[in-house]
Amino acid sequence: MAVFTPVSENDAHELLARYTLGELVSLRGITAGIENTNFFLTTTHGEYVLTIFEVLTAQQLPFYIELMHHLAQHHIPVPQPQTLRSGERLTALHGKPCVIVTRLGGGYEPAPSPAHCALAGATLAQAHLAGQSFEIKQANLRGLPWWKRTVPLLLPFLSAEQSELIQRTLADQTRFAAGSIYRQLPFGPAHCDLFRDNVLFDGTFEMPRMGGFIDFYFAGQDTWLFDVAVSVNDWCIEQTTGVFDAEKLNAWLQAYASVRPFTEAEQHAWPILLQAAALRFWVSRLYDYFLPRPAQTLKPHDPRHFERILRERYKMVAIALP
Repeated sequence: MAVFTPVSENDAHELLARYTLGELVSLRGITAGIENTNFFLTTTHGEYVLTIFEVLTAQQLPFYIELMHHLAQHHIPVPQPQTLRSGERLTALHGKPCVIVTRLGGGYEPAPSPAHCALAGATLAQAHLAGQSFEIKQANLRGLPWWKRTVPLLLPFLSAEQSELIQRTLADQTRFAAGSIYRQLPFGPAHCDLFRDNVLFDGTFEMPRMGGFIDFYFAGQDTWLFDVAVSVNDWCIEQTTGVFDAEKLNAWLQAYASVRPFTEAEQHAWPILLQAAALRFWVSRLYDYFLPRPAQTLKPHDPRHFERILRERYKMVAIALP
C-alpha cells in the first residue's frame, strides 16, 4: 500500500481552493509505488493525480516539477504540473510537499511488442531534444557518485563472486567516466527510470498509441545514452535471462535514432553504458533488499534480475547502434 499520508475530502477541498481546477468530484488512493502517496483526483474540470512526497523535500523538487512542466510545454506527453493561484506549482499538505498533475490516458503494457518499443524510443528522443533548453541543472542522484558510496555498504551481503563482479564493474565505470569518450557524449535532462511501467499506451495491442511518460522522480542530468540503456535493459529483453530480444531492441533503437541520430562517441560507449545501466539497478535493488528504509512497506524487487542482466552485458557480443 502506497498511501502513507491519508487525505480526507475536507483536505482535498482545502487544497483545490488554492487552484482553479473546479470542485472536487472524487478522490481515490493509488496503491502502486513505494516512494510517494498518490491519489486519483477528479474535479469538475477534469482528471488529475495528487502526489504527496514522502522522501523528496521541497528544496529538491523544483527540478522534477519544472522539468515536467517544460516538457509538457514542448508537447511531450508527460503529466503537466498544475499552477496554483499564487503562480507556483508546488504546495504542501499535512506538512509535506505536494503537486497536482494532469492524469494521462492509457495503461502500461507489461509485455510490449516491437511497436510499443518503437513508440517509446521515438518519444524518449523527442524528450531529450526538448530538454536541451531546460535551464535547471541537477545531477542524476543515482549515478556514479552514489554507486561509489553504496557499493561498500553492500559488500558484506554478497558472495565472493558477486563482490568481484560489482567491484570490477564499478572500477570500469569510474575509469570510463574519467575518459575522453565520456566527455563527448550528448548530455542533458534524462528520465533515468524509463521502465515499461513508467510508460502509458492508448489504442490496441496491435495498434498502440503513445499515452505518455510518468514518474520523473529519479530524473537528472546524465548522458542520453545512459537513459536509452536503462530503457532497453527493461523493454527489450527476455525476462528470465536478460538476453536481448533482437527485434524489440532494433525497433527501439531505430525509432530513437530516426529522431536523434546516435553520435560516433555513443557508438563506442554503448557496451559500457549498457553495463552502467544494469549496475545502477543491481545496486539500488541490493540496497533496498538488504538495507531497506524502516518505513518501506512493499516487498523489494529481487536484485538477482539485474545481476543476470549485468553478467549478460559482459558476455554479449557488442551490439552496434543504428
